[in-house]
Amino acid sequence: MYFGSLVLAFSTADLDYDMLKHLGISIGILLLFILFRNLFTKYVFQLILKLSRKTPTEFFTQICLAFERPLGWAFIIVGLYVAMEYFPFMEQQNALFLKFLRSMIIVLITWGLFNLTSPTSGILISVNEKINNKIDQILIPFISRTIRVILIAISISIIGQEFNYDVNGLVAGLGLGGLAFALAAKEAVGNLIGGIVIVTEKPFSIGDWILTPSVEGTVEDINFRSTKVRTFSQALVTVPNATLANEPITNWSRMGKRRITFDLALNYKTTKDQIERVVKRIEHMLNIHEDVHPDTIMVAFDHYNESSLDILIYFFTNTTVWAEHLKIKHDINLKIMEILEGEGVEVAFPSRNIYISPQTQEVLETMGSFD
Repeated sequence: MYFGSLVLAFSTADLDYDMLKHLGISIGILLLFILFRNLFTKYVFQLILKLSRKTPTEFFTQICLAFERPLGWAFIIVGLYVAMEYFPFMEQQNALFLKFLRSMIIVLITWGLFNLTSPTSGILISVNEKINNKIDQILIPFISRTIRVILIAISISIIGQEFNYDVNGLVAGLGLGGLAFALAAKEAVGNLIGGIVIVTEKPFSIGDWILTPSVEGTVEDINFRSTKVRTFSQALVTVPNATLANEPITNWSRMGKRRITFDLALNYKTTKDQIERVVKRIEHMLNIHEDVHPDTIMVAFDHYNESSLDILIYFFTNTTVWAEHLKIKHDINLKIMEILEGEGVEVAFPSRNIYISPQTQEVLETMGSFD
């Protein structure tokens, strides 16, 4: 009996030793693949990326950058599979383990495609250039988010089927709860429809300067729910798409020309001939100015003001850029001053003439004599 117990003890010790040995080999294989992953990321991947940047297009470079981190995690998944050959507590062909690995591969592929369809990745712009079809800048982030939602939905569906989950039952359940969901998400659906209206009608694009009753500024982004506008005070305003789609929108960036209009107030001492010469010279100056739009130029003696004779000046600049517009306005104002100086005409300012009767004049002189 003692001999049997001794044999059993040695057998148990050998078994524990084998288990620890296989466990150590399994952990060593996993650590080795982690090392391979670091070496691949640091050297091999950088070499591939360097070679991809020498290609005529950036398409391959965008793919490499998108799948950089998923490829790194792929080494760990392969390492797990190989290490499981020696893992003493679970078989390599375990059904649950294989399902987990396949699900992780699906997640990594989805991750890479998710990165690839980012608005900042440039892949949509590259595809747009390949097919020679101009896509409005406002559509790129919208299309990107739509593709990402579809990718995630497909990925969840495939993983659910991998674990024998009835995806059709989930879809049917969503159909039954559709009415309740629609009522609960009424505003969200309204914003989504508003976003679709903005994208299809395209009243503005990203980077445009717009004015609405809600906000004025530069459009930075549009998503399913809202549009982000950067004001001139650098504040970021988020406007729901449903609100924006139902408001009048003035797009200043789409002006073909920019208006300048003002009244030039002349002194009442200005004669009729001087007014005619001033009007003709200003009109001629605007007609030959290279930065003034030639279609609509109006210079005319408009009306008699309380203290001035007003000449209406109405025209447009070719540029719509604010800084350039101001420079043109500055130049034209100086030229108008030269014309007025050349004609000996003075600009009027608010003033009143007081007439004193002879009797009042005598009284004032008398009072002055007492002083």
